[in-house]
Amino acid sequence: MELDLSGRTAVVTGGSRGIGRAIALGFADAGANVVPLARTEDAVEAVVEEVRDRGVESRTETLDVADTEAVEACFDRIAGDLGVDIVVNNAGINPDDALGTPEAVSEEGFDSVLDVNLGGAFACARAAESSLKDAGGTLLNVASVGGIVGLPRQHPYVASKHGLVGLTKSLALDWAPDVRVNCLAPGYVATDLTTDLQENDDLRDSIEARTPLNRFADPEEIAGPAVFLASDLASYATGETLAVDGGWTAR
Repeated sequence: MELDLSGRTAVVTGGSRGIGRAIALGFADAGANVVPLARTEDAVEAVVEEVRDRGVESRTETLDVADTEAVEACFDRIAGDLGVDIVVNNAGINPDDALGTPEAVSEEGFDSVLDVNLGGAFACARAAESSLKDAGGTLLNVASVGGIVGLPRQHPYVASKHGLVGLTKSLALDWAPDVRVNCLAPGYVATDLTTDLQENDDLRDSIEARTPLNRFADPEEIAGPAVFLASDLASYATGETLAVDGGWTAR
């Protein structure tokens, strides 16, 4: 068995930046055709070009994963063009109005986080089900350490990520043996979404002190495990959540 995804097509939501972009390029480096999905066309096109520069196919698609009808139409277009062998549910949000003590979290903030992080993942899984079963494919959900342990003042986010871990298990049971379903739980990663944390000396120091490897991850360090779980090297793994967190959940 080799870490070779040649001839397969991977669809990566939230694929225009950070962890999603790194995963998209990691799949392309492993030989897969890759379709990155995000809401902003310019950002998607930039990653599409990076994918094509690696000698594989791609296409430009924009998508709000919280729009169920748009999700169905988008996956139908991709399946008709390149096929769908791998789906990575990476799209996620954690807006300001969903942060803080319970009384500080707005109803709109709570709903938006659950709609994107959990509802969007379920919508994409359902839209891709037929293609994944035909291909004997694999689904990978990107949760967080917040899907394994609690994080203070991030209640909707933690609820959505715990839900994603549970969804991984239930889909793995329903779709076996045709489709493998696994989950990644990254720790703190150095992306533009964590810029404020990295630039705040106190917060950065506290996160690094809490992390046994004593640093933030690079996005590529999440992409490697994602490619592994989608490959034949992980052919007997399903329903599992792999923490890639520098030891955060080992405490």
